[in-house]
Amino acid sequence: MKKSVLVAITASLILSASALYACTNLLVTKGASADGSVMITYTCDGEFHPHLEYTPAADNEEDSLEITDWGGNVRGKIHQVPHIYAVVDLMNEHQLAISETTFTGREELQDTLGLLHYWDLMTLALQRAKTAREAIEVMTDLVKKYGYRSTGESFSIADTDEAWIMEMNGMGPGNKGAVWVALRIPDGYISCHANKARIGEFPLDDPENCLYSENVIDFAVEKGFYDPESGQPFSFREAYCPDTPSNHKYADTRVWSIFRRAAPSQNFDPDYHRAVVGAKEYPLWIKPDEKLSLSDVFSLMRDHYEGTPFDMTQGVDAGPYNTPYRWRPMEWEVDSVTYMWERPISTQQTGFSFVSQSRGWLPDPVGGVFWYGVDDTWFTCYTPLYCGINDIPKSYTVGSLQDFTWESAWWVFNFVSNFCNLKYSYMIQDIQAVQQELEGFYIKMQPRIEQMALEISEFDNDLMIEFLTRYSVDNAENVVDRWRELGEYLIVKYNDGYVKNEKGRPEEVGYPESWLEKIVRERGDYYRLPEQEEDVPESILID
Repeated sequence: MKKSVLVAITASLILSASALYACTNLLVTKGASADGSVMITYTCDGEFHPHLEYTPAADNEEDSLEITDWGGNVRGKIHQVPHIYAVVDLMNEHQLAISETTFTGREELQDTLGLLHYWDLMTLALQRAKTAREAIEVMTDLVKKYGYRSTGESFSIADTDEAWIMEMNGMGPGNKGAVWVALRIPDGYISCHANKARIGEFPLDDPENCLYSENVIDFAVEKGFYDPESGQPFSFREAYCPDTPSNHKYADTRVWSIFRRAAPSQNFDPDYHRAVVGAKEYPLWIKPDEKLSLSDVFSLMRDHYEGTPFDMTQGVDAGPYNTPYRWRPMEWEVDSVTYMWERPISTQQTGFSFVSQSRGWLPDPVGGVFWYGVDDTWFTCYTPLYCGINDIPKSYTVGSLQDFTWESAWWVFNFVSNFCNLKYSYMIQDIQAVQQELEGFYIKMQPRIEQMALEISEFDNDLMIEFLTRYSVDNAENVVDRWRELGEYLIVKYNDGYVKNEKGRPEEVGYPESWLEKIVRERGDYYRLPEQEEDVPESILID
């Protein structure tokens, strides 16, 4: 494979290290899903413009592959394999899907001399592996041979049978390789991670369900991260990603919110994510109260802690129209006291997100579905891209952060979501109506489309691929068309702060009563209209 192709594959991932620092993943085993799918999710969060990528399968004559940085400069070379698999962004033709979150951990352990970043590992594993176990082997062999360049990373890896979480950390400049551990999520359970290492204790004698580097404990002992004489079992998280009040609030709150919604009967305590001393940590995996459907998974990835004490649609900081968004920076100071906004799963900084379905009872081209969306999960509309397709929608491949264009799906969605924040509590209803209509239709059509694809495959497999490609591409472009129309509709309906009624006439809706009461308490004397002439104050300057 030529260097330019590898650069193109990873372009949506390597825009900058800071752009991808904050992400959220959910893993759903087939026994925990309503239809038997293995599903993983990914919110790739950061202020960047993603490009959806497709890489065709290829046979390679060259025995080496150049690894480049974001600027296209060659950092080094690795051994190339004779054949690579086709990849639709982060899912390959064998229904293997990979996602990640960065936990950073001990930053001094980053090997800046290593060759491969985590996004290189994801890309290469999707090109070279058919199963989750193979992907783990590919990724760990590569860092052992060529070095690991990133900070601490949590990976979600799913195939048609299994879902694994793997966590990896470097060993410092010039120390080739990495410390890592990978655990298979038990069937019937779900797991999640959000920018903090999640694996604590793990079995040392269960290779069917747990894999790890030989040095994972010894290196921690050598660096003073773990004392075997303490009588405490070894914990990967405690050794390589120690707890802080900041990462509790920033990361564990998202884990708590997914768990409390998937299994409300278990009454997960918020004390742990508030860093209360002695609070019980959240388990690595849980059994949901009910098996999760695809739409359930979409919903779990849409969250601002609604209905909890941390509900971001409430409070003076939500403004008059209950917007759940807080502008960066997340940490701020008043009178030398540091404060921090909540960090939700749904955030305006999301570049793209996906929900993958891997289904072993169907042929790979039909069984693997990459539900893809751009911008914030709360506002996006997931569109199905089958893993066997040979083309992708153009509007998801064009555009840049510097120049607005209606041709870019990302900009179209960003226009709608940004405009919504002017009158969030009103506009979000219009947006979600279209979102639910489209996603509901695609989910409803899914079994019918797949049955047609299977029938076509009985006499012409190439025609089946073409059928799935056209269905995927046309639906994705239809979503963008509908969102452009939605943006234009919102401008007309909510122009200048009015709200047009069903007859198209603008109406004054003003502010909610609760917000006006806050204004009166804070600045009422400035706005109070005198009832009589003698009530007019001598000076407008109020002590």
